[in-house]
Amino acid sequence: MPKNAGSLKAVLYALGANGGIALAKAVAAFFTGSGAMLAEALHSFADCANQVLLLVGMRQAKQAPTPDHPMGYGRVVYFWSMMVGVLLFSIGGLFSVWHGSRALLHPEPVKYLLPSLGVLLVAMALETVSLRGALQALAPERGDKSLWRWFRETRQSELLVIAGEDIAALVGLSLAFVALLLTALTGNPIFDALGSIAVGLLLIAVSFAVTIEVKSLITGESASPEMRAAIAEFVASQPEVERVVNLITFQLGNQIAVAVKAKMVKMPSADALVSAIDDVEERMRARFPDLHWSLFGPDAGSSPATSTDLEAHRQGMAPP
Repeated sequence: MPKNAGSLKAVLYALGANGGIALAKAVAAFFTGSGAMLAEALHSFADCANQVLLLVGMRQAKQAPTPDHPMGYGRVVYFWSMMVGVLLFSIGGLFSVWHGSRALLHPEPVKYLLPSLGVLLVAMALETVSLRGALQALAPERGDKSLWRWFRETRQSELLVIAGEDIAALVGLSLAFVALLLTALTGNPIFDALGSIAVGLLLIAVSFAVTIEVKSLITGESASPEMRAAIAEFVASQPEVERVVNLITFQLGNQIAVAVKAKMVKMPSADALVSAIDDVEERMRARFPDLHWSLFGPDAGSSPATSTDLEAHRQGMAPP
């Protein structure tokens, strides 16, 4: 299954779950007047908007390369992921903190607490389904890594955002549930206001974590350490290659570009050397389907020939 197919499935899971959750929370917030419930409703509506933005980014990333964008549009998904992080901070986090602070200064009774608690339990179940879908989508890349290590190393920004949102949603729902439960047990609406503030602070923290990671991707990251090592090992194992001198990878959304400098075995002519490099690149792209662009240059001493053909090959990107 293509890598982006798992991401698309996770985004659609999250969009469906958050749409239903947002409506349920909004109805509960309207009838109860709960600040924590309103914060959760806004969080879910913001999540729906975020997932739509991710779908827009994933669609735009599929555009074919153009003269102005010769390496395609794969990185555009990073821009939309950054927008999601900003929206999560501004709409979800800041508003929740503001609303909770306002309720803290001017507390009002919270009504229909038992139905609200029921809505939160249903929402937690739906968010669990959404998070499970995200975890299944990232499982092939994650392997045996911890979730935090995967979060720091993944190059799939859309999965990073979905997983972060779903985890924040489950923790936020738990905070809202505890806040409403304490309000129900004590009759003190201060707990509800504190719950709203806690949810907002949680969203701000997750927003910062997501934005920092996506900023690194926008700035430009290599392929994952495992992918870099696998490509280097594969190139070094080719019969035409004596040793790998240097290898640089660059992540372009779900695509990878690679630049290789290798000392080749002695070849009888420049044409034979060019043909050997072409063969290695072809096998490399067959072995790594995400590798869409390669720049392969022979190290000095690979062949006694120094023809213009070799220079042209060093300078040219080889698309699939």
